[in-house]
Amino acid sequence: MEREVWNSKIGFWLAATGSAMGLGNIWRFPYITGVNGGAAFLLVYFVIVFTIGVSVMLAEFAIGRSSKLNPVGAFTKLKGVLGL
Repeated sequence: MEREVWNSKIGFWLAATGSAMGLGNIWRFPYITGVNGGAAFLLVYFVIVFTIGVSVMLAEFAIGRSSKLNPVGAFTKLKGVLGL
């Protein structure tokens, strides 16, 4: 059986972003921006999203590289290290 692949990288990224965010968030964002101060809100919003996003991404990379396991195995190993 032949495996399906994406035709382009941009198509994959758009599909991944859309499924992660959800259509409701995309529709609601302009309203939230207008109610909360426009450009000032956008500046603070993107700074916070970037800061938290990069921090979480780097933590996930570090956990994955140090454990050399798949995500489930890595977090199971991390749970044991933290004593949870």
